[in-house]
Amino acid sequence: MTRTPAPAGAPTPARPTVPGPITASATTTAQTDATGATQASASGADGWEELVTSALLGTDRRTPPGGASGPGAAAALLDAAAAETVRRRAGLRPARAAPRPEPAPGDPRPPLPSAAARRLTMLLTDRPGAAGGGRRGSAPDLMELLPQWLATANARGYAAPPHALPALLDAARGRTDLRPAALAFAGPRALWLARLNPDWRFALRAAPGGATAPAGSDAEERVRRLWDEGLFAERVTLLASLRTRDPAGARELLTSTWATERAEDRLMFLDSLRTGLEPADEPFLERALADRSRNVRSTAAELLSALPGSALAARMAARAATCVSLDRALVPPAITVEAPHECDAGMERDGVVAHPPAGRGERSWWFGQLAEAAPLGTWPARLAGRTAEEIVALPVSDGWQSELHAAWCRAAVRQRDGVWARALLGAPTAPEAGGPGAVSLAERAKLLGTLGAGERAEWVAGFIATHGLSEAFQLLGMCGVPWAAPLGRAVVDALNIARDAGSYPWSFSGVMGLAERCLDPSEAGRLDGLLAVPDEPEDASPGAGGYWAEAFQRLVTTLRLRAAMTEELRTGQTG
Repeated sequence: MTRTPAPAGAPTPARPTVPGPITASATTTAQTDATGATQASASGADGWEELVTSALLGTDRRTPPGGASGPGAAAALLDAAAAETVRRRAGLRPARAAPRPEPAPGDPRPPLPSAAARRLTMLLTDRPGAAGGGRRGSAPDLMELLPQWLATANARGYAAPPHALPALLDAARGRTDLRPAALAFAGPRALWLARLNPDWRFALRAAPGGATAPAGSDAEERVRRLWDEGLFAERVTLLASLRTRDPAGARELLTSTWATERAEDRLMFLDSLRTGLEPADEPFLERALADRSRNVRSTAAELLSALPGSALAARMAARAATCVSLDRALVPPAITVEAPHECDAGMERDGVVAHPPAGRGERSWWFGQLAEAAPLGTWPARLAGRTAEEIVALPVSDGWQSELHAAWCRAAVRQRDGVWARALLGAPTAPEAGGPGAVSLAERAKLLGTLGAGERAEWVAGFIATHGLSEAFQLLGMCGVPWAAPLGRAVVDALNIARDAGSYPWSFSGVMGLAERCLDPSEAGRLDGLLAVPDEPEDASPGAGGYWAEAFQRLVTTLRLRAAMTEELRTGQTG
């Protein structure tokens, strides 16, 4: 079989995607080739299909339509295909022009300094290779520095370069942790782009002010129209934006359509009330306790329990108080717990989930929810006027201590109560790393979030000095950037101790990565003494010293790079 070759410029044999037959007036007739074969091109789509079939099968097996077999068949087929291509193109009707998009809005913020703009391009295009065998090398991971760069740029009020917006949106699309800072830096033009590209639609619901309430004399009408007609993501962002500056207005907007919203939408809208939660929200949240969706009821109850003066908090306090008492007959006095024997309709309406997860007993499950939702101010009055620290130090009878303390931990986090958080955390130098109240390091990290940045850093520094780095990763993640000097010294000293012990640094890679991003860049000079390969003790892991020197080299290089980035953003020269 002979297959006809397709010369350069000839149409590729494939099924057409252009419109079908055109009018007879647009029909073109091919010329007679050297062999006298005539190709008629008036057959429209059917003729093209015949030509494609002949090209695919070969002219020796399928004679081209209107032609003759023989040596000239291949050339005749190509001539006919060329003529048919011209005919089809000439017969295409131009599509109706789409309306032009509205121009992108302006960004009044000052442009980036030229050096900082070049640095941003480097950070966005960096694609670190996968480290093999746990070894990262000494080069900084630029992509991991992007969040800090964005935070500094936002603090200084710079506008994003227009050419960097697509890469910035792609980076934010792949990393949700980048989105708030990236979209704040990208500004209104990013939202304009997001409406044109489905891949970036996340920006409409993730950006602060992504659907910011319109301004102007007709602002109220435009807000109403956006709320009634906008996409769900735009409505969520509009509600969040209103909530930050007009909590009452946002609540009234939500109330106006609450009964007609879908359950999953009601849940998302209700969650926006966390911002600026205030006593005035209580009537709306109380009505939401009767919602037909269990998730909505649960969220409403959680929000009400975060308002210690709410009626729900009072009801929960009364229930929890009947379960907890002080047995003064014991020496020393101890807390006794009598968990509820049933979950009645009132408890369920107030957000208590009746059915426990697998492996949990019903009574302990109900009790934990009651104690978590009760205002922490309930307990000093119930337990003979003792302070939070004294209450946490009391023994708890019959194995209820972990359940009660865990509930108090959740309550302290929900109610943002620093006094109870300190009591439950205990001293960082306590022999047990779990603390007197927290049941896990995750609980302890959440409690740290209720304290101020300075107190948080001091507590974690004391914890590391006593317990080392093996359990400190979650706690370090709660500390502000850059780390305060005492915390930075504690981390570096602990890393140095681990190096001297002769172990591989990979066990501390998480802490080392945090140090690269969070250690104060001014500490770089103090680390120069750690760059040399140390003498390895006899029981050290082979080659561990070289790996440690490499890790400290990467740390120092990253710190100096961060210092340079800050300086680039500080200068006022633009290019």
